[in-house]
Amino acid sequence: MKISFFLFLLLVFSFVCRSQSQEVVFIDIDDSQIQLGAARTQEYFPLLEGKNIALCVNHTSVVKNVHLLDVLMSAGMNVVKVFSPEHGLNGNEEAGKSIQDATDPKTKIPIISLYGNNKKPTKEQLKEIDLIIFDMQDVGARFFTYISTLHYVMEAAAENSIKVIVLDRPNPNGYWIDGPVLDTAYRSFVGMHPVPIAYGMTIGEYARMINGEGWLKGRKKCDLTVIQIFGYVHILRYQLPINPSPNLSSMAAIYLYPSMCLFEGTVMSIGRGTDKPFCIYGHPDFPIGNVYFTPKNITGIATNPPCLGKECRGFDVTDLSLIFMKDNNFINLNLLIEAYHHYPDKTKFFSAFFDKLAGNKSLREQIMAGKTADEIRYSWQKDLIKFKQVRKKYLLYPDFE
Repeated sequence: MKISFFLFLLLVFSFVCRSQSQEVVFIDIDDSQIQLGAARTQEYFPLLEGKNIALCVNHTSVVKNVHLLDVLMSAGMNVVKVFSPEHGLNGNEEAGKSIQDATDPKTKIPIISLYGNNKKPTKEQLKEIDLIIFDMQDVGARFFTYISTLHYVMEAAAENSIKVIVLDRPNPNGYWIDGPVLDTAYRSFVGMHPVPIAYGMTIGEYARMINGEGWLKGRKKCDLTVIQIFGYVHILRYQLPINPSPNLSSMAAIYLYPSMCLFEGTVMSIGRGTDKPFCIYGHPDFPIGNVYFTPKNITGIATNPPCLGKECRGFDVTDLSLIFMKDNNFINLNLLIEAYHHYPDKTKFFSAFFDKLAGNKSLREQIMAGKTADEIRYSWQKDLIKFKQVRKKYLLYPDFE
């Protein structure tokens, strides 16, 4: 597959602009202009012959509108087990819901949930498995749990001498880096590694970093192969063909997610139970705002969302996604700071979950102390510089910096 001539000209123009003015020109693309790792079957099919294969996949694991499981089964590959992450194999389970094991009704292949009590494949579950294929659409934010599932799959594979193949996909937030680097004292399933909130790497590059930095238990190394994306560079803004989770239901939500998810550690609603999750925020007691909304139960999307059945006042920030997309490319702390400033009872604003999402206690303390967004972001810079040096070792595609 060749990159289109039009896209080639845009890329050349972008790099010329970058060299002359240090400004990067970002370009929107979709699957018609690149070739995903999963689509490059000629690169990984030879590795699968005669192997007992396990997949770690979900609803985003498609090759030209056909699920990877069906692609492999049609090609005669011996897929014997499927592992699924948060939101389930079909991507229709809401955030945080524990998911049970099942059997694929079509192929009768067992489906093992890696979200709930069992987040890491066990030795028994990996018995007679020769290799694991990992293929899921990430969104490039530390608290999105697919990278945590990736970690545990790699760790289990390393402990059981099983090869892992990651079929790479673009990161829709892969053209910027920002946020506090996680303090490992606050490690959890919504933040396992010392990386910033927005880390600017594809999931294949991220897997290489997990391996190379010795983040697996016992500093073990996984036998890892990444099938690269053809035609991708980090200045490309990938438009997702499939929503990666029930509440990331628009590109606006995906661009806002690294900023808006921090609200999930507060008293505020971020629109779960509405038609604009991660694009609005508010609360029944919030005294200002340009919109009113009432969260409701929505099957498979939101059960008992924050502020259920209560009219909330707040703000619709959908249009801000265009600003982050085209101009600033940083975590918008002003939304959080202003919400804290205007919320009547500040003692109830933050929950214990906030520090896990932030990856430290400093961000909460800085907001409570009245620090400005610029002051807070300045406090991140030393750690971000160190992270960027580490990150560069594992990049597979031309960078935006």
